[in-house]
This record gives sequence, structure tokens and C-alpha cells, in this order.
Amino acid sequence: ERGGSNSFTHEALTLKYKLDNQFELVFVVGFQKILTLTYVDKLIDDVHKEFRDKYRNEFQQKGTLGLLNGTFDFKDDFMRLLRDAEESSKVRAPTVMKTFEQSLKSQKTVKCMIETRGEKPKEKVKNKKNKGSKKEGTEAVAAPGKASAGDKQPSAAGEKEELTKDEILQKNREEFFKRHMKAGEKSSKSPKPEAQKEKGKKPRVWDLGNSNAKVLDYSNSATNGSAEACPVEEFDPDTALGDRNREPGRLYDLEYESDDEAEEEKVVQNPSKPSVKKGGLGGMFGMLKGLVGSKSLTREDMDPVLEKMKDHLIAKNVAAEIAVQLCESVAKKLEGKVMGTFTTVTSTVKQALQEALVQILQPQRRVDVLRDVMDAQRHRRPYVVTFCGVNGVGKSTNLAKISFWLIENGFSVLIAACDTFRAGAVEQLRTHTRRLNALHPPENHGGRTMVQLYEKGYGKDAAGIAMEAISYARNQGFDVVLVDTAGRMQDNAPLMTALAKLIAVNAPDLVLFVGEALVGNEAVDQLVKFNKALADHSMAQTPRLIDGIVLTKFDTIDDKVGAAISMTYITSKPIVFVGTGQTYCDLRSLNAKAVVAALMKA
Repeated sequence: ERGGSNSFTHEALTLKYKLDNQFELVFVVGFQKILTLTYVDKLIDDVHKEFRDKYRNEFQQKGTLGLLNGTFDFKDDFMRLLRDAEESSKVRAPTVMKTFEQSLKSQKTVKCMIETRGEKPKEKVKNKKNKGSKKEGTEAVAAPGKASAGDKQPSAAGEKEELTKDEILQKNREEFFKRHMKAGEKSSKSPKPEAQKEKGKKPRVWDLGNSNAKVLDYSNSATNGSAEACPVEEFDPDTALGDRNREPGRLYDLEYESDDEAEEEKVVQNPSKPSVKKGGLGGMFGMLKGLVGSKSLTREDMDPVLEKMKDHLIAKNVAAEIAVQLCESVAKKLEGKVMGTFTTVTSTVKQALQEALVQILQPQRRVDVLRDVMDAQRHRRPYVVTFCGVNGVGKSTNLAKISFWLIENGFSVLIAACDTFRAGAVEQLRTHTRRLNALHPPENHGGRTMVQLYEKGYGKDAAGIAMEAISYARNQGFDVVLVDTAGRMQDNAPLMTALAKLIAVNAPDLVLFVGEALVGNEAVDQLVKFNKALADHSMAQTPRLIDGIVLTKFDTIDDKVGAAISMTYITSKPIVFVGTGQTYCDLRSLNAKAVVAALMKA
């Protein structure tokens, strides 16, 4: 699925490879990274062509078993191709910059390069004499004011020859300002429409809102932000929980209802070939020719299909750069392969693309939070999770959802309010803490408070608050610490430095990047720059980067799920959680096949 890039760097070595899908061969060339070898691409192409042509018959007759047992003497041929490639790179001398004498500029004289502003060629002036005298008067640039064109035209022409360049420039400016002043006076005299009388703004009454303003008035509240003094909120648990029939503590897979109607696949014809007249026999023959797997796939056959696939992926919010790389990797994977009987180019390409997308969404390392929390419990320490991301993506809201999920699995949670910048950030977490404690009161857990907020107000050092919160959680026996950080744009260097410091100092077990599913190309930029900032500003020799992704607002995008592909392709990190709504239960785990089904839907 990542075949778009044909090179790989490991320590001091660089490897380049080329695939031959027809005979299932891989050609690899390795060389020192510090060397700039211009002939590597030519060498691997020549070796591929010569090796394939030399042993083509053996490949076709013996099959795979014969290839494994056979011996291929290619050393002499390789050395000859290597010498040819090296010689070809030496033949081409580097381009030498032209001297001044060789350039076109040296052939011009100084006189022809001097331009006088306001001066007009004499031929143009002669041609304009035949036009009306009024137009001639306005065309005269050197004329100081408005006068009859017949009297002023000769004198203006005479003055133009005597005036210096600065005087001509000054007169041009005066003429320009006079014209604009008169145009402004004309426009000011035009009648203005009478301004309509502004109507008073009427308050809007919402259908589901509370009409009693006293209920919403908190101006005389004496609580002063203290968590202990705040009254317990009365709210409907069904509103906060959503589905009551769910299994407590279970993280359901993301679902997608795909249409059962089979799509009719059209045989893609090569647009470069002339169109054949469709008769009864000819149309049937053409259809069979397109279906039967009689020849291997070429790039020309796949290009029209891949172009449509690329546009389809971009329309589904996949970043444009990644859509191009995906189609390129599919082309390299299929080029030279023989199509199966009664299969179309479209279906073959579509199947290969689906397989590549599923592979991308199923990374090698799977994050199992519950298993890692239990492992931290055995070592008598809290499991620390840090949330980071840009502004407004839903970090605090999804932190509360993950808290609820952990509480339902029997783990106690300490929320560290390290967003000391945004107004209302601490109050938002305090409200979530009160509601979570109302849903899971201490009496249901043996008198143990399942969730607590650790906050130090605003304007403080976030890294210091996180360190104190982790120490407090260790002393008080909390199982998990969830660190909420301030939203920051990926281009803001001071804030990115502060985030790298927080992660480097506190060494969390899991760093989650919170991104919304609404973005397309922006997802790539955010993740690349967040990872780069964490690497650049960390003091450690092996810096901590993003470990996983929380994809939010998934319920707002219908089938435009391309952000999931963009984020996992860039980082090769798994999507750990998916936010699908506004209640505490609206948290899902990623189902790769469901996402790919939505992505491939027409």
C-alpha cells in the first residue's frame, strides 16, 4: 500500500527497488547514502530489462519451483551494465553558465534600453491626428490644463521635446490628480438613496429553550468557582448516556450501513484509440475482449481508472498528495499482472485499492488501553495519557467520554486541567467531573471517588501542573491520569515548544493526537508539524512522538471519511478512538472495513 515511494533509507544505506509484477520479481540496488549517484535509476531499469529478457523462457516454463531451484549467471552482464551506466553519467558534462557576451542582452545598445516615461512614438501621434480634435486634446500628455486641442497641440509637442524626464513625470501626476478630483465631485453629486430605518432587534424565542431568564442568571452566584461549593446539577441521565441498552464498559466498533445494490461496472476503454462503430456482433466482441483476461495490465489501461479513483478519493476528503501516492502504489502493484477471466480493469483496480486501504487502517501496533492500564496497576503507578491537537477539535469533550469508558471498566481517573490559557477550560472539565460523579457516585464503588479534577487555575505552567497531578495520582492511588492541554496551531512555535516540554518532562505512557474528521489536506499538515515539533523541541535522544489518534466529529461527515486514511497514512499510527456524537457513550473503536466501504461508496 506504500509502493508509491521506491526508495528506503536505513542508517548509512539507501535502497531503491523496482517491481516486475508479471514474473513476480523484485530488483533492489543498494548504495551509500552520502553518494550522489545519478545513474542508479538507469542501472536498475537496464538490469530489469536485460535479466527479464534473458530468462523469460525459464520463467514461463519452470514456474515458481524452477525459479527457487534454478541458478542464474548474471554477474558478467551486471558488471557490463554497471560500467555502461557509469560511463553515461561521465559523458554528460555539467551545464556551463553563459557569458555576458553570449547573452542577448549584450547585443542591445544602451540607447535602445533607455525609456522615457510619458514619451510616445511619433508614428502613433501621426495616426491619431485624423481622429476628432477633442480626443487629440485629451491624448496630449504634456498639456497642463483643458484648452482647445487645435491651439495647444503644436505647443505641447514642442514642449515635450524640451522638458526633462522629472518635469514630464510631475505634469503627468498633476493631470492624473485633476482627472480623479473631477470624477470624485461628479460621484458626490449623485443622489443618495434614503437609508432605511433600522428596526429594533427582537429577541428570538427557541422552541426547546427555557423562557424563564431567572433560571439562567448566574450573576449573583457566590460559589466563586470552588468545586466543593458548587451545587449538584440535576440532569437527565438518558441525555448524557444516550443508548441505555448498551453493555456497560464495552467499546463498540464503528458501523457503516452500505447499500446492497450492486454497482454496474463499466469496461474502461483506452481514449487514445479510435472509437469503433458499435454493431451487434462488434459490441459483443468488444465486451468479451474487455472482460477476458487475455493480456497483462499496462499503465495505459489503468490510467483512466486510476484518475477517476484519485478524484473519488479527494472528493471523500483524502488529502490530494496521499490520493496520488495511493493510486501510484496500486499502479505499481498491478502493472504487468495478468487479469483473471471475466474481470474488468475497473474491478481489478478497485479491489487492489480496497486491500491497500484496509492495510493502511490496520497498523502493525495496536493500542490496547485497558491492558496497558492493568499492567501499570501491577507496577503500582498511574497510567498517563496526554491529549494534544489544534483549537476546537474536541479534546476536552472526548477526554470526558474516555473517562466515562474507563470508569465503567472499573478504573479511577484523575483529570489534569493543563489548559491554563482558554477561558472556561477549567470550568468545562469541572462540569464534566460533576456529571461523571453523578452517573457513578462513590456509594456504587465502595465509597471510592471514581473521577476527580486536578487544577491550579489559569496562567500557570502546564508542564508543572501535569507533573504535580501525576505525583498526586500516585499518592492517592488513581489508576489513570488524563492530561488535557491547550489547543494550538501547528505553526505556533512557542506553544509547540511548550507542548514538547510537557511531554518530555512527564513522559506519558500514551500521547494521543485529537483531530476532527472534517479536515482533508489540513490533517496532513497538522500531523507532520506536530510530530516535527515534538522531535525538534525534545531534549531526549529518542524523542516521544504521537502514539495514536482520536478522530472526532465522525457523525458529521456522512461517507466523507478520508481524514482517517490521511492521518494513518502519514503517521502509521492507529486510530484508537472515534467520537460519534454528543453523549458520553458516543465513543467507538475503528472498524477498517466499515471505513473503506464508506470511502469506496459512489
